[in-house]
Amino acid sequence: MAITQSIMDFRKRVGSVVESRHAQMAITVLIVLNAITLGLETSETAMAAAGSLLRTVDALILSVFVVEIALKLFARGARFFRDPWNLFDVAVVGVALVPASQGFSVLRAFRILRVLRLVSVVPSLRRVVGALLHAIPGMGSVVMLLTVLFYVFAVMATKLFGQQFPDWFGTIGNSFYTLFQVMTLESWSMGIVRPVMETYPVAWLFFVPFILLTSFAVLNLFIGIIVDAMQSQAHEEEAALHRGEPTLVDVMAEVQAMRAEIAELRKAKSALESDGNSG
Repeated sequence: MAITQSIMDFRKRVGSVVESRHAQMAITVLIVLNAITLGLETSETAMAAAGSLLRTVDALILSVFVVEIALKLFARGARFFRDPWNLFDVAVVGVALVPASQGFSVLRAFRILRVLRLVSVVPSLRRVVGALLHAIPGMGSVVMLLTVLFYVFAVMATKLFGQQFPDWFGTIGNSFYTLFQVMTLESWSMGIVRPVMETYPVAWLFFVPFILLTSFAVLNLFIGIIVDAMQSQAHEEEAALHRGEPTLVDVMAEVQAMRAEIAELRKAKSALESDGNSG
């Protein structure tokens, strides 16, 4: 029992050190430094001047990340795998451990994914990602609505403009892509709509409602859903912080109980003194 308790205490101390504020700040600095080194590796000039140094720094930082994850796994045990952020860290760091040779050489490009560990280390970024995940159901409904609108307008555009503009509207696939460009407002007027209007003068009756529905209406629903999700998560975190705080009624009841205990102690003290005097 004593050995088991000592191991548990040691695991707690390791966990407190690894998850301390200073340790997390150090990991954040290393992630940023790793991002800089990986960026410099794309420069032929930097690699010619300090290629070996950059590779050494990258390997050392990767070793620190592996040790950190191993210590967290030792400290938390099975609870380590219950936290999605830990699984995310394992996946991101694990990609860098795959041998970058033969068929796996393409994975060297994915080493930059280690920068995404900032999301799991910085609390504010975790809140943003959590809000995005929380907004996925609502965003899915908006995507379905947008898909329906795109399909309706793509079929119409193919039938209306496909014969004269086959590169843009010759098939439903081409129409989807062209309408996506129009929705993003990228060269939509001079590049697409005005050339179409030279052949079909009233084509604006088709494109203007499409832009109003997609660019200014449906896409703004995405923003509204994400903002609402972030506000909801902020309220939940605030409620979780205040959940453990006692109310005024609890404080008053505790004060009254303490007064009663003090009164009992005074009575006991007086009784002891009176017994001593009588003796």
